Amino acid sequence: MNTARWKILIVLALVLVVGVVLVIKKGFTASAGVPSAQSVEASETGMSATDGSIPEKKLPKLLDLGAKKCVPCKMMSPLLAELAKDYKGKMDVEFIDVWENPEAAEKYGIQSIPTQIFYDAEGKEFFRHVGFFPKEDILAKFKEKGIRFE
Repeated sequence: MNTARWKILIVLALVLVVGVVLVIKKGFTASAGVPSAQSVEASETGMSATDGSIPEKKLPKLLDLGAKKCVPCKMMSPLLAELAKDYKGKMDVEFIDVWENPEAAEKYGIQSIPTQIFYDAEGKEFFRHVGFFPKEDILAKFKEKGIRFE
């Protein structure tokens, strides 16, 4: 074979490998027990993430956009998992890794990570914070809005 054919075969092989890697990465977006981007889409549509047909109860939501390898994001991860566990059925807590899902960063206008976006039960955003945000401050922000989880 001549050199031009080898170059074309190499380029095609690289494109195939990149495509496979992207498909595999799309399937792995959850982190440390915090819901993935799929549950974000499900909650935005009001449909169940499992079968797409059961409307879910509308709850206040904390959406954290970050990355699994970012240091302040790693610090947020256990807090998000704890909030998701402690307030299950009272608050939706969701995480999107914007390094794995860059479209989400664009969709939500993210300039820096981690960014936490607070929503009321009707889905209206009422606050944003950039950087590490302690659990007590998160709960206080909901309380300021009149949202209580007792």
